[in-house]
Amino acid sequence: MMRLQKYLALSGVASRRNSEKLIAEGHVAVNGHVITEMGVQVDELHDKVTVDGVLCQMEEEKHYLAYNKPIGEVTTVTDPEGRATVMDKFRDYPVRLYPVGRLDFDSEGLILLTNDGELMNNLLHPSREVEKQYWVKVSNHVTEETIRRLRAGVQLDDGRMTSPAKVRLISHEAFCTVLLVTIHEGRNRQVRRMFAAVGHEVVALRRVGFATIYLNDLPRGQWRRLTDGEVRKLKEL
Repeated sequence: MMRLQKYLALSGVASRRNSEKLIAEGHVAVNGHVITEMGVQVDELHDKVTVDGVLCQMEEEKHYLAYNKPIGEVTTVTDPEGRATVMDKFRDYPVRLYPVGRLDFDSEGLILLTNDGELMNNLLHPSREVEKQYWVKVSNHVTEETIRRLRAGVQLDDGRMTSPAKVRLISHEAFCTVLLVTIHEGRNRQVRRMFAAVGHEVVALRRVGFATIYLNDLPRGQWRRLTDGEVRKLKEL
């Protein structure tokens, strides 16, 4: 749902200010009923909006964003428990966006958002095997043998095997190990469950790459628009 004047502006009929004038003067109808008051909400997918009898059709421009999700946000449009969501920062964005995939409440890092449903479905379809890359800090010392097990695929707590993962050791610290893990599956809390299966607890997890897009130095809680080149590479997948 959106305000009628915003719908008219996105349809290219007039600016928001001039749209208000058109409404006030009785030029605009919704589903055959003339509207003269401000603040009327319309369903852009189902309502029929006309100006002086001419049908308005909104051709929504496609938007592609990268967002560095902090810990403490859920990756849904709304949350029945009232928790913060990744969409809270985009309530006033000019088009309706949707997060591409999930990232756990207690994880942080890269989330893509878009209103391009076709691209979103392609990126999430299992047959595409789109890779996601994670910086992971886990408890205790991870051995080379454990890394080989993760690379080969491990059995999760539901009895299912994971596909082979790409695992690279970054560093051993006093009581933990830091690794870079790349997977193409999207099971719930998969990386955490993979390490639990080999006897390690994930202490911190940050997604640093999704397909051909990388987090790089994007600050936590901030977002940026993808470049035309980045969008082209995503579509080529």
